[in-house]
Amino acid sequence: SRPPAPADPWAVVLGNATLLGIGYLLLRRWRLAAIAVLGTAVLLDLTASTAETRYEILLLLWWAAGIAHGWFLARRRPDQAVRRGQRAGTLALALAVVLTAVLLRADAYGIENRVTEAREGGDCEAAVAAQGEVWWGHRLAGAPVVEPGDAVVEACHRLDGAAATLARAARRGSTEDLGRGFGTLAGVLDEPGNEQTVRTVLDTFLDGLPTDDSCDTAALTAWLRDRGTGHDVLDRSADAAARTEPAALVGCGDHLMTEDAWQQARTHYQRLLDAYPDDVRTDQARDGVREATLAIELDHVRGLVDNTYGADSGYCSKPAKYSGAPAYRKGTNRALFLGDSEYTDKLPGSWRTGDPAKAALVVCAGAAENGAAVETCSYENDKSRYLPHQVTFYKVKIPLKVYELRTGKRLDPRSVQIGGGSCPSVLRYKYYMHDFGPGDQFVSTSKSGVRDAFRPVVRR
Repeated sequence: SRPPAPADPWAVVLGNATLLGIGYLLLRRWRLAAIAVLGTAVLLDLTASTAETRYEILLLLWWAAGIAHGWFLARRRPDQAVRRGQRAGTLALALAVVLTAVLLRADAYGIENRVTEAREGGDCEAAVAAQGEVWWGHRLAGAPVVEPGDAVVEACHRLDGAAATLARAARRGSTEDLGRGFGTLAGVLDEPGNEQTVRTVLDTFLDGLPTDDSCDTAALTAWLRDRGTGHDVLDRSADAAARTEPAALVGCGDHLMTEDAWQQARTHYQRLLDAYPDDVRTDQARDGVREATLAIELDHVRGLVDNTYGADSGYCSKPAKYSGAPAYRKGTNRALFLGDSEYTDKLPGSWRTGDPAKAALVVCAGAAENGAAVETCSYENDKSRYLPHQVTFYKVKIPLKVYELRTGKRLDPRSVQIGGGSCPSVLRYKYYMHDFGPGDQFVSTSKSGVRDAFRPVVRR
């Protein structure tokens, strides 16, 4: 076998300083060279993948150990020589490795500074762009330096999702989306350093208030007002709610009134009065509450009237008030007549109305009954000539339930009696099979008689 070539200790040292085991190759220690390359690869992979400083320290120790071990082995060789070509080549490689590592490390610090500045300025777009400059070389030379930027990018992606969710909440008036968006903001805010980027997303959403739909704005601002405080940047939402909610509540109430959603409209007006008693729109809200209440009452009364089929159903069984009804005053009051209409239909048109909104009274008329006896007369026919029929004529008694519509209270009288003619010369009646006579009869009424009987009902 050939004797080993003379070794140059400085060339060996510089060769191992490349972390590629070149010094061992110069010594023809193939196994050591392979171990050096494998160890370097493992430590670089651990450093890049974990971004832990301890692996960087281990890599430096591995580098120093390779240099020292190469020097030790080369100095033990009895045959040494100065090989300028080897020294120049290994020096160039070592400098290239060290300078590349230093430059990449310095660039990593520059990238990290730009990421930090962008995050502190609330500019996620710039932070993501800066972190996008990182490549595997930066991670090999400075993984612990650039690794925090990955967290910034991840937080920014989450904030992008929150911004999209909040924008959808504004378009739809969805408090569910609003809650999800704020949940994401709160989660990102819990991670140190994200206050300004969270503020940017939040301000963009809040600057979009009020939305074009006042009812959507009212729903969103109510959620913001009720979410409570967390003593953080998200509390800015309460100020936005106080700024935009009053107008939204009135605007939504007005819109709901046009949609006949009176109950919801009143709720919005009342919410302004409860939450913002000193707002300049309180008079408008009070008017809205009053109008909505009247509309609700009138709608309820109309429903009862529509479901009235007799004196013991609908409004007549469950009277309700309509505060906007005309006052029950002295003189003749217009009435809404319900129930049996046989006689009430004969009343003057100026006394009657079919519109609950125009009635001062609601009069429920029952079926006619026998009132006071007026006169008893004898009648005979061909079959009862020697046994006359005794027929008593009675006034027409109409049971009444009279209500003042404005208050829903029941008034007198409880009945009226209609007078008329009695004992006509001829009394016509029908009979079947057996003739038992005509029986008791009502007096014959006239429109004037009906009017005289009902006059005390509608006059005060």
